[in-house]
Amino acid sequence: MAKRIRKADDLEMITVISPKSRGGFIETPIVKELTDRSLRYINVGYPVHLCGPTGCGKTTLAMHIATKLERPVILINGDEEFSTSSLIGGEVGFNKKKVVDRYVSRVTKVEESYRKNWVDERLTAACKYGFTLVYNEFTRSRPEANNVLLSVIEERILPLPSSASRNTNESYIKVHPSFSAIFTSNPEEYAGVYQSQDALSDRMITINMNYFDEKTETEIVQAKSTLSPEDAGTVVRLVRGLRDSGLCEFTPTLRSSIVIASAIDNVDDPSYRQTCIDVLGSKISSNNGHDATDVETILDEFIEKEKIQCNRSPAHTAMVKE
Repeated sequence: MAKRIRKADDLEMITVISPKSRGGFIETPIVKELTDRSLRYINVGYPVHLCGPTGCGKTTLAMHIATKLERPVILINGDEEFSTSSLIGGEVGFNKKKVVDRYVSRVTKVEESYRKNWVDERLTAACKYGFTLVYNEFTRSRPEANNVLLSVIEERILPLPSSASRNTNESYIKVHPSFSAIFTSNPEEYAGVYQSQDALSDRMITINMNYFDEKTETEIVQAKSTLSPEDAGTVVRLVRGLRDSGLCEFTPTLRSSIVIASAIDNVDDPSYRQTCIDVLGSKISSNNGHDATDVETILDEFIEKEKIQCNRSPAHTAMVKE
């Protein structure tokens, strides 16, 4: 659940997420192991960096870890347009002050002054109040925008620009003892990803993630749909087979499996084939000259292959071997 807190000047609001355990969250042994590893580092003061391909569950895991910390969460999504002020805050608008002096009769003295308002941004709020910061895809922000994180992580101090000092009479903020940070990113070879500064990478614990194993993906898909375990496994194996085939320009992820499973009643549903084409067709590479007919043929082969594998009984397997 999200709520809002007022910024320093009462003009704008910052969204704060109140983390709660989500019903139906699947914590298989591998998910629990990743969670426990992350919490081990966070609880002794180190930020954790979850790095892995798109769709492998980094953000969901980061929010799950944040739930375990039982502190409000502030979420930031990396953006190449970010500057340092996008994280710390900046001057917005003015305050007008007017003083009328009538101490001497017949003489009226009027003084007017204007002062710019300082407005905290999300990193400042997290540091002040000891919230958990989830900085999603942080390497999509330019490295210079993230420089301010160096002193936050290492010295536990957030330096403020001179414009803030004029308003708050503070040149820095001491980071709250309960503040913690979880970062996520894609590998550097992804488009739109900047290389993180060595100094920042050295201050965090990077946990490399990949797509979950088949058992974990099947349990997640089953929990997110009404399919039987067998049908959920069929959908997962189909998507995983296509993922490993080298035919895709855009990697089909667990999200693809969930969409397919959510849209059908079972794998014998007449709409199953068309759903697979709709969800997975755009991911197959067109670099090899595949047209729409080729895409359907490729998917038909994968669908049929998986159905044959699924329907092969132990007795039938023994007969084939003989």
